[in-house]
Amino acid sequence: MNFSTAKNEIIRLLSRVDVSELPKLIKWMRNSEELDDCFVDNEKVLLQSIAEDLRTCLPLDAMLPSESLAIGKAQLNPESTVHVDAFLYDEETIDSLCEEGKMSRDYCLQCGSHRTAPLGFISHSFSALELRFLFQHILPDLTGRVLVDVGSRLGAVLYGGHLYSSAAQLVGVEISAEFIQLQKMVVEKYGFTDRIQVTHADICTQASLLQNADVVVMNNVFEYFLESKDQIRAWHCISQNVRKKGALLVTVPSVQEAIAALPGNNGMIDIHEWLEEVPLNYDVYLGKDTDPDSFKQIHLYRVL
Repeated sequence: MNFSTAKNEIIRLLSRVDVSELPKLIKWMRNSEELDDCFVDNEKVLLQSIAEDLRTCLPLDAMLPSESLAIGKAQLNPESTVHVDAFLYDEETIDSLCEEGKMSRDYCLQCGSHRTAPLGFISHSFSALELRFLFQHILPDLTGRVLVDVGSRLGAVLYGGHLYSSAAQLVGVEISAEFIQLQKMVVEKYGFTDRIQVTHADICTQASLLQNADVVVMNNVFEYFLESKDQIRAWHCISQNVRKKGALLVTVPSVQEAIAALPGNNGMIDIHEWLEEVPLNYDVYLGKDTDPDSFKQIHLYRVL
């Protein structure tokens, strides 16, 4: 049943409801968790299974000892910030870990008191819901197209792209050999080798790949993992090679924010000559855990 037919069926059903009962029915439709089963699909179940596999291979914060720079940056504000990978830990899993005392959503403002404040969670992966939003509501039909995930880390974008899109090729470029091994483990176990390729490399050595990409994804990819001079080098590489007219660039945070944060950038990249931002509709409901604020951190650009 397509959207138009389904809409007409719902309108026809609502027209038969007793007027006095209609407000209660609409309230139930808006708030009841009974409808959440309608938002569970095989793809979501597979992503949850992959997340469970990866959790057994990683520490709670999903940070490896080799990521000394990222760990050091987080420790600059250790009380109020914590790494929680959104792909590995959905809201329900975080709640369970909090109940077990393995994780907390708050930190103490004054030892021994009840004054607490919410922790700031930093994630370097999209959550399963954000992946669905990305592939079903942001990106167009990817049939025959090539998607490149810069700093693919756990491979969440690659798995989401395999399950939720018809992209011809999904390529993850990751500088960490340890994360490359984890991605290969998942790709082989779940039979994703037909369309997913993982490459152990610095993105600045992959000019040809970037030049031929139809979609490039960058999620918190440089700020926590590279020194400022290396971030500038990486952004120059991206801006010089992601030049195919009409190609799409997905970023978290926005390109403007990422570049403005670099010291002495002095307009090193003319964004307006390179990209146009594509307005997005963030008003999407994908189940009870839908968080529009998390969607709003995602930005889409088209290469001019």
